[in-house]
Amino acid sequence: MNLLLTGCFKYSEEQMQALRSLGYTIYFMQQEKKDLPLEASEVDATVCNGLFLSHDIAKFARLKFIQLTSAGFDRVPVEKIKERGIELYNARGVYSTPMAEWAIFRVLEHDKQGWFFRKEQESSRWTKHRGLREVAGTKVAVVGAGNVGQEVAKRFQAFGAETTGFDIHTNDTSGFNHMDLTENFRGRVGEFDVVVVTAPLLPSTRGLISREVLLTMKQNAILVNIARGGLIDEQAMCEVLDERKDLFAALDVFETEPLSANSPLWTMENVAVSPHNSFVSDGNNARMFTVLYQNLKSFIEQ
Repeated sequence: MNLLLTGCFKYSEEQMQALRSLGYTIYFMQQEKKDLPLEASEVDATVCNGLFLSHDIAKFARLKFIQLTSAGFDRVPVEKIKERGIELYNARGVYSTPMAEWAIFRVLEHDKQGWFFRKEQESSRWTKHRGLREVAGTKVAVVGAGNVGQEVAKRFQAFGAETTGFDIHTNDTSGFNHMDLTENFRGRVGEFDVVVVTAPLLPSTRGLISREVLLTMKQNAILVNIARGGLIDEQAMCEVLDERKDLFAALDVFETEPLSANSPLWTMENVAVSPHNSFVSDGNNARMFTVLYQNLKSFIEQ
């Protein structure tokens, strides 16, 4: 069975051998935009990320298995995959820990004025800051109560915050004190000191954080986006953040990446920009390989 691997994941020789031992003939391509190392019609399974942004899935006549190295499904033609009965898996749980840690890091960095103290240190100045804040006792909204959202909520709970998850259901969910429907988020956003966005990018969630939502946010609230840039109306956000200096936004994802050097977000004092980096961790490789190995093992043993 032919398995196409791409450079979206860095395999060790031991990991490659483990996959071969399952019975796969492995073909590797570093860049997904380049030519395939075999005919598309001969690929039975693939581990990839954005492969089908550059290659027509219709040409993969034998394809029956896709393992993504991303948590989201927005880079693959989901409907076509469903129509053909192709097994599709994402990196569920692989990046949840570092992303959740990043969210709490950005909030603590702001509340404890990490930037201020670093600048004072660089200038050898002994300056106290009397405006530090606590996470304890705050109300935190997590938009998207999936695996990442649950890990985010657990960490805020550990700091003594009250957490509310917004999703398509209101079932009791690990890490959350309360659950509500995403459709009710707009009407409740003013209640929360912190809003963390972890939802998938869907037609129903695109632009969810609108101008109205941003204008309605609580005084001195913090917005953290570690999901997809399209969940926020970026132009509206730039304008509102310029008007409302009390708001703070920690942004790891953007509508267009890389973020344009001309974007005003780079120079705003109430914005923290990072280059889609929140998922990075020294623990990801082991978790990702465990996921893809188990899924590929189950597939070939069917």
